[in-house]
Amino acid sequence: MAGERRNKGMRLSKLYSFKCLKPFSKEDHHPQIGSKGYSRVVFCNDPDNPEALQLNYRGNYVSTTKYTAANFIPKSLFEQFRRVANIYFLVVAFVSFSPLAPYTAPSVLAPLLFVIGATMVKEGVEDLRRRRQDIEANNRRVLVFGKNGEFVETKWKNLRVGDVVKVHKDEYFPADLLLLSSSYEDGVCYVETMNLDGETNLKLKHALEITSVEEESIKNFRGVIKCEDPNEHLYSFVGTLHYQGQQYPLSPQQMLLRDSKLRNTDYIHGVVVFTGHDTKVMQNATDPPSKRSKIERKMDKIVYVLFSILIVIAFTGSVFFGIITRRDITDDGKLRRWYLRPDRTTVFYDPKRPSIFINQDQEMYHEETDRPARARTSNLNEELGQVDTILSDKTGTLTCNSMEFVKCSIAGTAYGRGMTEVEVALRKKKGMMTPQEEADDEIKANSTKSVKGFNFWDERIVNGEWINQPNAELIQKFFRVLAICHTAIPDVDSDTGEISYEAESPDEAAFVIASRELGFEFFARSQTNISLHEIDHMTGEKVDRVYELLHVLEFSSSRKRMSVIVRNPENRILLLSKGADSVMFERLAKHGRQFERETKEHIKRYAEAGLRTLVITYREVEEEEYRIWEEEFLNAKTLVTEDRDALIDAAADKIEKDLILLGSTAVEDKLQKGVPDCIEKLSQAGVKIWVLTGDKTETAINIGYACSLLREGMKKILITLDSPEIETLEKQGDKDAVAKASFQSIKKQLREGMSQTAAATTNDSANENEQMFGLVIDGKSLTFALDKKLEKEFLELASRCSSVICCRSSPKQKALVTRLVKSGTGRTTLAIGDGANDVGMLQEADIGVGISGAEGMQAVMASDFAIAQFRFLERLLLVHGHWCYRRIAMMICYFFYKNLAFGFTLFWYEAYASFSGKPAYNDWYMSCYNVFFTSLPVIALGVFDQDVSARLCLKYPLLYQEGVQNVLFSWERILGWMLNGIISSMIIFFLTINTRASQAFRKDGQVVDYSVLGVTMYSSVVWTVNCQMAISINYFTWIQHCFLWGSIGVWYLFLVIYGSLPPTFSTTAYQVFVETSAPSPICWLTLVLVTFSALLPYFAYRAFQIKFRPMYHDIIVEQRRTERFENGTTRATSAVSGELPMQVEFTLHHLKANLSRRDSWN
Repeated sequence: MAGERRNKGMRLSKLYSFKCLKPFSKEDHHPQIGSKGYSRVVFCNDPDNPEALQLNYRGNYVSTTKYTAANFIPKSLFEQFRRVANIYFLVVAFVSFSPLAPYTAPSVLAPLLFVIGATMVKEGVEDLRRRRQDIEANNRRVLVFGKNGEFVETKWKNLRVGDVVKVHKDEYFPADLLLLSSSYEDGVCYVETMNLDGETNLKLKHALEITSVEEESIKNFRGVIKCEDPNEHLYSFVGTLHYQGQQYPLSPQQMLLRDSKLRNTDYIHGVVVFTGHDTKVMQNATDPPSKRSKIERKMDKIVYVLFSILIVIAFTGSVFFGIITRRDITDDGKLRRWYLRPDRTTVFYDPKRPSIFINQDQEMYHEETDRPARARTSNLNEELGQVDTILSDKTGTLTCNSMEFVKCSIAGTAYGRGMTEVEVALRKKKGMMTPQEEADDEIKANSTKSVKGFNFWDERIVNGEWINQPNAELIQKFFRVLAICHTAIPDVDSDTGEISYEAESPDEAAFVIASRELGFEFFARSQTNISLHEIDHMTGEKVDRVYELLHVLEFSSSRKRMSVIVRNPENRILLLSKGADSVMFERLAKHGRQFERETKEHIKRYAEAGLRTLVITYREVEEEEYRIWEEEFLNAKTLVTEDRDALIDAAADKIEKDLILLGSTAVEDKLQKGVPDCIEKLSQAGVKIWVLTGDKTETAINIGYACSLLREGMKKILITLDSPEIETLEKQGDKDAVAKASFQSIKKQLREGMSQTAAATTNDSANENEQMFGLVIDGKSLTFALDKKLEKEFLELASRCSSVICCRSSPKQKALVTRLVKSGTGRTTLAIGDGANDVGMLQEADIGVGISGAEGMQAVMASDFAIAQFRFLERLLLVHGHWCYRRIAMMICYFFYKNLAFGFTLFWYEAYASFSGKPAYNDWYMSCYNVFFTSLPVIALGVFDQDVSARLCLKYPLLYQEGVQNVLFSWERILGWMLNGIISSMIIFFLTINTRASQAFRKDGQVVDYSVLGVTMYSSVVWTVNCQMAISINYFTWIQHCFLWGSIGVWYLFLVIYGSLPPTFSTTAYQVFVETSAPSPICWLTLVLVTFSALLPYFAYRAFQIKFRPMYHDIIVEQRRTERFENGTTRATSAVSGELPMQVEFTLHHLKANLSRRDSWN
């Protein structure tokens, strides 16, 4: 280990863009250290120090599980008894132990224990999977400096605050580390923070110069870090290193955060500052929430209703029992009631879910990564059918994490024949795709080799043909700027000789790759030079040219541009600059605007295609001008005052002027396959989509256009704090004044936005064309918009906009926005992301969907559902979500129907029997009713039923609104099913009583006794509720047939087996079926009559509804049947048939109108 060589090829800190990251003065310490919130003390390389042991900081063990071995049983039981139904049955079980109870305790307690036990086992298995993932992460290996003076391997979970660790290339950081040194001589390293902020571009970190030493010196390193306490702020860090009697201020540039990855650096040394749940990534995470679907919560209310009905029934029975029986015994001792005369009473008294279909759906399997969809919880399947708002990450979720150079404009001429995905989709949709464009696209695809970051083709430029263009000299200058104006580092493969590039942003990498592919290969870099292989436009031959690198003026969000100053081989000083068109055109010289009009037109066209554009310029700088400017610039760099950055920017402004326009680039942030179509389908289904991203505003807006979140003609409302007034206050350093001014600015912008949308709504009432709005807000503004005083206004403005994009959002802000939308709207929210920075958002939403991307699995571990690509969300919601919602809603409604139909027969019997308290059925009949005789058909309905096919679900996305509007589980529908159950119970009871009670049953003329009447009535209930299920099912399979008719068969099998047991156990069921009911034809005739009569009301209602008030799925199903009948073809052929008839289109149009008029947030 000690023998590893350090990279001495160049000192990156010599470049200005790197040097500015270093501390400027040893005396410049942080005044907050030691105050509240800044009390952490770390003894570097001395964790066994007695003072360090007294601090008792957390270990590095991380747990994301919901349960532990100690709290599983109590916490899981608490979760089970959050359900009101379980509490109800628990109370009933306790009551059953009373001697007054009509049922035996085991017959009530056994089903309850079975259901709760099975659910607890399911919860335990799901949490065990999370625990295994935690164990895998905690047992990863890392090198830590040991007491023996060598680096030894240990597990992540064993790390302590103060340990010095060594991390190699492509390894994750095991804790939050302070960077001490790296394989580079000046202590720089590249870090990929995709798991933290979703970005794949590399971040540069820089160690303090005092700690950037050889590995041998690390052994003797002893220091004390005093810094801020653990917090969730990813982009800030305040601390001071006390070392060798000096104080050195620390900044985020020295911090390496857990779950980020070391790239393009052989190794680093770091000291552990925060461990385990104190790390910033874990501070941004929240405890795994206990999520319950809206249907499940509504079930609690239904149980309250049923419990109230039960109390009313019991109260009614008690009152009427007292009234009716008050005078049962006359003054002379005679008995008036039958139940007091056993010798005269022969009749009334005698001694969760289909998750497997999501997991096995081949349409949601991603072959390239070999990753299927996964339902990681089975509690929320039905919620997938009720999603009103989707909150999505951008990088890695909507995009592929790659940039491609696709087009450019040089000297007023547009180059690049191909079209972006967005352009192709729009043209095909509008029927504007010409044969020539299709041919060009095909030629491009076949003519260019696949190069990551380069998707450009134009026969006028490629293969060195640009030298034959009339503007060849300008083309040469254009690509020189791309090859030189960057901070990328070339990495040459020693085996193949191929060059790859490590860049701070994917845009930069795309530019360098494009210049290489078109004849300007950047192949070497030192602290002072940049070397290119380039084609000479005069001779057409490749030559090597070395440019002396004088200064790098780095890109920033305020400058929106980057420049380099170089000296070319001809000894001329050149300023090469690239930046956003909003700041570059104003810096052009009068003689440098020759192609301004054409370039602006091309930029506008590129923006409409969803491409990211930069303007490319240059100028030649005179020696004297450069000398004077450099002196001023160096003076500004060496200042340690608060206005240092402002002075540096002012100095840069003085030289970045009088530029000559060369053209513009167009880079595509490649969307994942099918993203625009998916978003369009979801929008058609009435689902709102928000994008919450850590990217810059410009990037997020471009992606918004590319994936159709933002569209041409949509008015954009931009809320930002990038104003001169705010910047002036920030430079003055008065934080209170900045906060107050920022709050007032956001408040004003929100109200202006409300005024715009209100005015547009007023105008739209008179015009046919509706004005759509898109809201874009940056991270700083979002902090104030989420203030308690402004959050309602922010939510109201957002609700009036068709699309919302939140930029530069921290993980905490993502979670807060998700919570605001969820609580403010009261509707189902779904969050989707792929990185650790999305975990809080996924856990806060009603449904969390993780993208199992190429890097990191933190989002998947915290999610409820996992998919490999964003486009699979379309099928997950519109198909599986619609089916699951419909299945669960129907299943629950049917469940209450069948229990009311059964339970009210008991009540009618009680009333008919003068409320004697004697049940109509054997207690084991009642215990087995929901477990054996009616449960399997309900399960079949909840697992297999489909109202329409997957193809039709996708073809008519408005069907999804059945779930969003909760059509199938509204109180109207629930009460309707309950009423159906009560009516069925009345028909079953009174028909059975009137056909059997007064008719001779035995050969000797006796009527039926209590046991035979109970069996007949119970059989009628079993037949009725199962046949009701047969009428309700839309999609029959052999399994459903087996469950339906098998349940009825099981009832009769139970009668035979249970009735054959001794009378002391079987009581009223002893031989009742074999000896009495089965041989009697009148029993079977009664059964047929009662079943048909009980089903008639529902059958009549459905016939009326389908004919005159059809539901949306009824129309689709009827149309499918009509197509099959008319075409006489198979289902596959009917899929190609024409559009829906006028009635269907009218109904769907009516639904669309209702959707557009409804207040989406109430």
